[in-house]
Parts: sequence; structure tokens; C-alpha cells
Amino acid sequence: MTALTRRSTLGLAALPLLTTPALAAPKKTGARPRPFLIGADISWIPEDEAAGARYFVKDQQKEPILLLRDAGFNAVRLRIFVDPANGYSKREPDKAWAGLEQTVKLGRRVRDAGMYLVLSFHYSDTWADPEHQGVPAAWSGYDLPKLAKAVDTHTHDTLVAMRAGGAPVDMAVIGNETTFGILWPHGRVKLSTPTGNPITDANHAKVGQVGGFDAFAALLRAGIAGARRAEPDIAIQLHNHLGRHWGIVREWTDALVARNVDFDVIGFSAYQQQRQGDWANSFDQFLKRYPGKGLLVAEYSSRKRYINDLVHALPDKRGWGTFIWEPTRHQEAIFDRNGENAGEGPKPDLLSQGINSAEAPGGLATAAPAPKPEPSGPMGVGGDYIANPLLDLYGRMAKDYRP
Repeated sequence: MTALTRRSTLGLAALPLLTTPALAAPKKTGARPRPFLIGADISWIPEDEAAGARYFVKDQQKEPILLLRDAGFNAVRLRIFVDPANGYSKREPDKAWAGLEQTVKLGRRVRDAGMYLVLSFHYSDTWADPEHQGVPAAWSGYDLPKLAKAVDTHTHDTLVAMRAGGAPVDMAVIGNETTFGILWPHGRVKLSTPTGNPITDANHAKVGQVGGFDAFAALLRAGIAGARRAEPDIAIQLHNHLGRHWGIVREWTDALVARNVDFDVIGFSAYQQQRQGDWANSFDQFLKRYPGKGLLVAEYSSRKRYINDLVHALPDKRGWGTFIWEPTRHQEAIFDRNGENAGEGPKPDLLSQGINSAEAPGGLATAAPAPKPEPSGPMGVGGDYIANPLLDLYGRMAKDYRP
């Protein structure tokens, strides 16, 4: 029997043994896998609707998600807490805003509108951010292995429930603003300023390295494993809130890459800079240092056209998109209410001009935040939200970015 005959006899069964380039796994390029994402985080909308909010373009009332879609948005990011009745939604525990049931409902509205859906996991019962990464009540007392298992299970079960409820998730964010880790103190990390001094948190206490990067990475890997077990093709995002600070981004990302945290895209917050050009520098350096990874802006408010153009123009299509945070009524909102901007209006993009409410003091701020009174009454903000001219920017961007 000739070699050719033997090959024909073996047929397709022999193919897995071959190691030709044609059968090799495709190399990740970091390029966005779909059109540029013009996104918004709109998790407040159900709360506001419950309080009587209505949304208008000129004189026409519209369903808010369809309003955003028709204005040029093609993606939505939602956040989810473990048990918000214990924390975020304790004023309205029966509603459990941003819990699983509410998020499935809102996610289904997003998918029914034909939009890309991103889910940001706050592994906490309330806000997880650079100042707070509290362990959920149900996980209290867990050691690191049990926490990792809980993260895996919670991520997996949430994504399975989202799909079962008609809201399959396209991208999972494994932790919100995790610059200093998650599930403190177990997964807390410390980073260095350019001078080598540890960053201090809002209370001027040194950020303790209880678990350090080994523990933080183990928790991230657990979340990623749960996500990919539920949705094998899901995109995995990590979130660092200091997009302006390349030195911290590099130290943080190097540590996670070295510990085999396998992600697809990094999301940066882009609210303020130390100096003009910081965001552009971070993005450029990131692409050079981490081939095969993409980046997006996970949160921003002001300088809308600038930040979108900056990300869209990144080489090799490695800028995946942007997500404006709560644009209905946060900071420079794209809606007016009672004749004024529904947020607080535009904010400075330079730290020297004052720290705005979105620049978490856990970064490089030196002053502790002012104590806030305990809120009362409905969680949502009702009223008539009238689209202002800022909304028109998104239609123009959608047209300009069209392939």
C-alpha cells in the first residue's frame, strides 16, 4: 500500500494528528469583532420609570432604549449586584434594583431593540468601585477558595439566567473598577505612584496587600471561567478606572497577564486627566505593550466627541468602543429636565480644575469624600426628560464611523 493509499484509507480520522498552519488556532489580534460600539450604561432607567420618568425627542414621547438606539447608540451596559436588597436597593428591597430579576427584564428590552449587551458584575451587594469592594452578605466569612467558587458560580448562573430570560449577554465585565482589586480584603492589591510610594485610599490609609495580585487574579480567573462555561463565545472585559495613568495601568495589567488572567479587552474610565493627552498616551502605550488585546472606554461623560474619535481611530481597529455612564441624568446629561441639564452639566477633564464626582478618591486624590446624608424616598428620579442637542452628536458619530 502506498503512502497515498494509506492517507486515503485513514481519511478524516488522520486530520487531528496533523500540525499544519491551516489547523492552528487563530491568533488573537485584539481587533474589535463587530462594528464600533457606541454604548451607554442605563441601569437607572427602570428606577426612574417607576418614579414616573418619561422620555422625549422634541415633542414625541419614546421608549428610552429605542430612543437611544434611533439616535445612534448600538450597545448598552448594565450592572448587577449579588443581592441589592441587602445594600444598593435596601430603601426599596422589594424592587431589588439591579438584581437578577430586574436585570433580566431590562436586558430583554435591550436585546429586543437589537442592541449589543454588556453586563458589569459588581461582586458585592452595593457599589463596587475604587473606594469600596465589599464582600456580599451571603459570602461573609468565606476564605479565598470559597470566594473564588462563589464568583465562578454567581457569574455562570447569572449569565445562564440572562439567556433563559431572553437577554443573552455579549460581553461580561469581571468586576467593576477593579484597579485596587475585588472582594476586600481577600483580593485587595496595592499599586505605586510614579515616585514609588503606595497609593492611598480616600481615608489616607495605605492600600493593604492582604491577598495581593495572586488572590486578585485567582478571583478574576474564577469569574472568567464561570462566564465562559455559561457563554463560550462571550467577550471578557476587565475594568481599570485610571485610564489617564499609564504607569498604574501598566503595573496592573502586567501583574494580571503574568498570572494568566485571560481577557479580551480592557475597559478604562475616562473622566479626568492629569494633563491633556493622558488618555491618548495610555491607549497608545497599551496597544504597543499588549498585542492581541483590545481596549474600550467603559465610562465617560464630558468631551463626548473627542473620546469617541480617539478610541475609534486607534490602529488596527483595536478600539472597541465607548460607554457613556448614565447619560439620562449624570454629569453632562443628554437630556434636560425642568428646563435644565438633567445632570450637573459639563465637568472639567483636568484634575487641576477640580475633582468631579466620578473621579474616585481611591485613585490619586488626596482629600476624603464629604460624608453624604442617608437618602430617603424613591430611588428613581421621575419627570419629563427631553433630549437636548448633545444627543445629536451620537447620530453624527454613528454615521461617521460607519464602515
